[in-house]
Amino acid sequence: PMMRGYQAQEYRRQAVMGASPLRLVLMTYDVALQACEQRDFPRAAQAVGLLRDALNFDAGEAAVGLFRLYQWCLDCLRSGEFEEAAKVLRELRQAWATVEARQAAMATVSVQSDLGQAGAAV
Repeated sequence: PMMRGYQAQEYRRQAVMGASPLRLVLMTYDVALQACEQRDFPRAAQAVGLLRDALNFDAGEAAVGLFRLYQWCLDCLRSGEFEEAAKVLRELRQAWATVEARQAAMATVSVQSDLGQAGAAV
């Protein structure tokens, strides 16, 4: 049993180390949502705090809007309103997942285009 726990921890560590920044954001949302479901205030607050603290305010108004949403979620968590916080976090996670899917699609198109150009050059 001890070894299995270590293997699971090592697997998670490797997944985090190899993750893109966007994948790390999604993983943090997953932790926050799971903590909300379990009504685990410290873990939920830590995850939302990480999301808030990672904001890039050079990105403009979107970062300010996200900051306010994260602060609202933290207020909900402090009040024990885990489901309210989870609702907003689920919607935000879905938006980020959509961005990730679009990036993956664009990367696929780019690779196919590069392969086509390489074939034309042969």
